[in-house]
Amino acid sequence: MTGTPPISGTPLRYFVARMDCADCARTVQSALSRLPGVGDPKVNFTTQTLSLRLDEAQLPRETLERTLRALGYPPTLEPAPATSAGLTLRYFVNNMDCADCAGKVQGVVSRLPGVGEAKVNFTTQVLSLTLDESRTPRAQLEQALRAIGYPPELQSDAPVPPGTASAPRPARVELPWYRTAKGRNVLLTGGLLALALLFSLVAPSLAFWAYAAATLIGVWPLVLKALASTRLGEPFTINTLISVAAIGAIAIGEAAEGALVVFLFAVGELLENIAAGRARAGIQALAALAPKTALLLDGGQTREVPVEQLQVGQLVRVPPGGRVPADGTITEGHSNLDDSPVTGESVPVHKGAGDTVYAGSINTDGVLTVRVDRGASDNTIARIIHLVEEAESAKAPTARFIDRFSRWYTPAAMLIALLFAVLPPLLFGQPWHEWIYKGVALLLIACPCALVLSVPAAVTSGISAGARQGLLIKGGAALETIGSVNTIAFDKTGTLTENKPQVTDIVPLGAAEQEVVTLAAAVETGSAHPLAKAILGRAGDLNIPAADNARAIPGKAVTATVGGRALAVGSPRYAQDLAPLAPDVQRRIEALEQQGKTVVVLLDGPVPLGLLAIRDEPRTDAKAAIAKLHALGVRSVMLTGDNARTGRAIAGDLGLDVEAELMPEDKLRRIADLKQGGKIAMVGDGINDAPALAQSDVGIAMGGGTDVALETADAALLRHSVTGVSDLVQLSRATMRNIRQNVTFALGLKAIFLVTTLLGITGLWPAILSDTGATVLVTANALRLLRFRPS
Repeated sequence: MTGTPPISGTPLRYFVARMDCADCARTVQSALSRLPGVGDPKVNFTTQTLSLRLDEAQLPRETLERTLRALGYPPTLEPAPATSAGLTLRYFVNNMDCADCAGKVQGVVSRLPGVGEAKVNFTTQVLSLTLDESRTPRAQLEQALRAIGYPPELQSDAPVPPGTASAPRPARVELPWYRTAKGRNVLLTGGLLALALLFSLVAPSLAFWAYAAATLIGVWPLVLKALASTRLGEPFTINTLISVAAIGAIAIGEAAEGALVVFLFAVGELLENIAAGRARAGIQALAALAPKTALLLDGGQTREVPVEQLQVGQLVRVPPGGRVPADGTITEGHSNLDDSPVTGESVPVHKGAGDTVYAGSINTDGVLTVRVDRGASDNTIARIIHLVEEAESAKAPTARFIDRFSRWYTPAAMLIALLFAVLPPLLFGQPWHEWIYKGVALLLIACPCALVLSVPAAVTSGISAGARQGLLIKGGAALETIGSVNTIAFDKTGTLTENKPQVTDIVPLGAAEQEVVTLAAAVETGSAHPLAKAILGRAGDLNIPAADNARAIPGKAVTATVGGRALAVGSPRYAQDLAPLAPDVQRRIEALEQQGKTVVVLLDGPVPLGLLAIRDEPRTDAKAAIAKLHALGVRSVMLTGDNARTGRAIAGDLGLDVEAELMPEDKLRRIADLKQGGKIAMVGDGINDAPALAQSDVGIAMGGGTDVALETADAALLRHSVTGVSDLVQLSRATMRNIRQNVTFALGLKAIFLVTTLLGITGLWPAILSDTGATVLVTANALRLLRFRPS
């Protein structure tokens, strides 16, 4: 913050709720700049954190926090690292099975001192947070949740280190609807309504009191939740709105309609619960993929052990028909593996020694010996489950907007309903009963259940559907953005090509052919670059001399000392920079590059010893994938560090634009330039792609890529197919269409019943039926996404 004098106050760090966009961060930063005693403020809307130094003699901490709350950004002080890092806790929260429930839980826990990084996921009914128990004891946190009707259960694997994937937990058994809390509530309120109806037939004079009793008994749990939320700083909830409407119905003598309102509201909540259960089933199906036991090879014998006991480096036996128990590498045997449960691959893939296998894949025929590369808590399935859960907690921009809108919408709707109830009788002499009745009906029409559900229901279904197709999307924001990109930039090696390059030509210049191969292999020994693997593969069983002082010059060359000679394997441009290449050598290089081959030069100092031409064939599905993107109206461009001729040869075959000879920093610059013309996605698989993946609006990692690329990207293709990129675009667009339809259903029904209520055509029960009906439509429409199949 320019011009702010140094402050030597207390260092503080806050989690700032709702500060989840650049404009929000600017608003907070601007407000802090005008406060005395605040120094060195740093805001980060990605992590929603604010750190600063505060001189409490000039500005009390309570004033700072009150200012942020007044702006609409309630802060939660995080524990100081020097005193307490805080516990990381993970709860299963009973009854938190709808978007509104999750919002209430988030609102309550974020107001408790000492709570940080609170994340809720109504699909899995999970709440994760960090807690400083010196400020809020765990028992107090759990009591606050029980008070608002959401009793928590601490997960057996908590606390866990922040940012790590937990092992797949046993799938929680989905109870039949009538055994759930909301199912029992429907049966209770429905039973009370039926008894009141029966009582009204037997003793009509007492019918009002029967319906009133049914209403009060049915609404009492909602009243308790509303009061608890009010005490904890959330006064305007749906529970409050329904409680006021039901009690208001009794007050104006419409107890029968009040009882029906409570029953229909309970039905609506149950429908949300059932919808969330359908989405949960998808995640539980993922957890069920991994086998519970493994055949461990121990001293030449096999013994059955729980997969949780497997250690990295151990060997396991996988018989035909069995599931692979852990991520690993085949050391012996070959077989066809059905990876479809994990990656969505449509046909079995033949694999042998040296190939990677995934936990949960099905071994169709041969006997395999597999070396364990990842433990149960870090295998592919555990990582997918963790990322899907995180993704469903990360809200899309549209969802964040509707959340912010609903926070103001509910109190505003209650105020408007109050004005409708009292102004016409006070100002125009209209009958009180009629207008209070209309005011209560407006309260029910204003109920935002369906509207709040419209976005998260579609996003959750979209993310779950993607996971089933091998498309891993890390949040609603990424899912929303992918479908709106104008350009998709592809890395070449390992993305558009097979990443299995082979040496096709060796041109000796100052050394014999075999010497060129062995010296180049010596320089490349230890490198993981695909071109290095191609050279080492060509060397085969040849006697490769030892190399010292090996180092890489990014995008240019690899150098090493071999037998006292300073050798390098580099690009022709690197060789030309050291010393001009002879015209015949340049012509030979150009001829090889025209064939789509990558040429590297073996150099002894500045003297070329030989040329090696390497070609990496395009993926078989790459051309079809680019054509599908063009059909969707998305431009494709290849960004590669390879030479221009090779780039043009491959790009010409595939039908996309190309920009070649780019260093990693050049890719960043080109991504920034392309963003000027609209949103851009980047697809890559290597470590050098990670900065470009992060720079783009959406980063997409190929599933076979490095962990760095997978962690940096916003989405990942678990199956080794470029067509997954167009599938992502289609899924995003289908989800956004679904969201627009949901919002139309939610608002359209409200608009219809608003007009009919003000005209006196409809009353209380049709008003709540409008929201329940919208909830049914929104839920059913969102669940359609679970059947998504790319065209």
